[in-house]
Amino acid sequence: MLRDRTAWLLFGLLAGVLGLLLVWPVLTVVSGGFYVNGHLTARYLIGVFRNPIYAEGLFNSFRIALGATALAAALAVPLAWLAHTFVFRGQRLFTALLLVPMVLPPFVGAIGFMQMLGPYGALNALLGCGPVDWFGQSRYLGVVLLQALAFYPIIYLNVAAALANIDPALDEAAQNLGAHGWTRFRRITLPLVMPGLFAGCTLVFIACFTELGTPLIMNYTRCAAVQVYDELKEISASPFPYALVTVVLVASVALYSLSRLLFGGKAYAMQGKAATGHRPREARGAAGLLLALPFIAVTLLALTPHAGVLLTSFSTPGSWYRTLLPAQFTTANYAEALGHAMTLDAIRNSLLFSALAVLFNLVAGVAVAWVTVRSRIRGRGVLDALAMIPLAVPGLVMAFGFISVSTALSSHPFVKAHPALAGLLDVRVNPTLFLVIAYAVRRLPYMVRAAVAGLQQTSVALEEAGASLGAPPLVTLRRITLPLILANLIAGTLLAFAFSMLEVSDSLMLAQKMEYYPITKTIFELFQLVGIGRYLAAALGVWAMLFLTVTIAGSSLLLGKKLGALFRA
Repeated sequence: MLRDRTAWLLFGLLAGVLGLLLVWPVLTVVSGGFYVNGHLTARYLIGVFRNPIYAEGLFNSFRIALGATALAAALAVPLAWLAHTFVFRGQRLFTALLLVPMVLPPFVGAIGFMQMLGPYGALNALLGCGPVDWFGQSRYLGVVLLQALAFYPIIYLNVAAALANIDPALDEAAQNLGAHGWTRFRRITLPLVMPGLFAGCTLVFIACFTELGTPLIMNYTRCAAVQVYDELKEISASPFPYALVTVVLVASVALYSLSRLLFGGKAYAMQGKAATGHRPREARGAAGLLLALPFIAVTLLALTPHAGVLLTSFSTPGSWYRTLLPAQFTTANYAEALGHAMTLDAIRNSLLFSALAVLFNLVAGVAVAWVTVRSRIRGRGVLDALAMIPLAVPGLVMAFGFISVSTALSSHPFVKAHPALAGLLDVRVNPTLFLVIAYAVRRLPYMVRAAVAGLQQTSVALEEAGASLGAPPLVTLRRITLPLILANLIAGTLLAFAFSMLEVSDSLMLAQKMEYYPITKTIFELFQLVGIGRYLAAALGVWAMLFLTVTIAGSSLLLGKKLGALFRA
């Protein structure tokens, strides 16, 4: 059958490409820690746990991830349940504002947070107290709070989607049997949303466990992500960096696999149709205001980093000192940031890298989705799982893997004999190829999930009709399938492009020459400059916020409530 032959051809091609771009870097990292001087050994892996500095870093990273995930869940779950159960005035606005933290990378938010909560920041001015460094005694708490405020929307989207899928007849039956609100939530609602909750928490835990930018900005250096970043200079001389990254990888993949095993295929029997559709209770007057208060409180807390970045970007250098607000405002920071030697190149680089990555994602994502949804070949689920692996493999590990691959390739005699090829494959000379691959691999799951959702909503009968009239598979895809799933593809493209533009770990680790810095690396480097640096970094951070705001708003309009599917494990 022509469809099956096409599916097998795509399966082989995609498996080979993903194996080369995803599996090979990961295996390079693992082999670097286990296979040393031609011999298999666990000495360096064990040495990671025996080394007190590495052991402390891993423990601190685990504490960060656990604390941030618990706080994010504590914020997200009650809000998702309230938004599902009740209707009150301004609800749409409040629920939309809950997603605002997604428009700012957490390490950029750290710039605003440190300005507002530093020894001479806005909080001390408001309280009228001395130069108290609120995070000086515990940088850990600062990192946890920033990451929780940045990532709780992922849990919220997953839980909200799970609540929307619950058959209201189950709650009605429990209510008719005399179960009160808390009992129904504990015995019915919570078990039914647990797969979505655990999936969201897994993604947040992995992101927090390996997040690099925030600990760097907050100067919290005793964690695994920063230790890996600091060990880049030793990547060719010692197996210990490989062993450390292997431990990080194993921990992340084990957690992701556990979530898939426990909840990935779990489903509860539902009636085909509920007796009545879900009808949220309407709350008016004082009750509605009371319900709005948690949304207002969380939104104000979550927007604190954004407010700090915005105010910093408009403040005259040195004017925000022991005052609630900057003493002088200016727009010169934006003009100087855009005119800085690094900035224009950074914007051009990010646009180029992200555009090329999204082009790859569009082709590969549609192909993976078509094989997964439209074919019946054995092993199609393996291809889908392979495309989703980047959700479990942290960007930190992927970036380290690409550097390892680049080091191995650039030292090969054949590559050395061809200078042009050596320049392309050596990340220290030109990281373009590896940055594009890293961005593409990291954001491929978004495009796959968007395309899968579109194909699942489109009747296969339309494609079969085209095939019965003699149209080849590619013509059917171009003339029938793609136009029908265009909205999903646009949404996936927007998100993949935006998050590639603002990718942190890959950019910080792979871009090692200023002329190839993307935007996030430029923000980080500007922040390091004494004097005006943080103000220029904040100005670029505001640009990043505006860019992601427009992108997520457009994707939300196209996908509606299905937006959460792109952030699901």
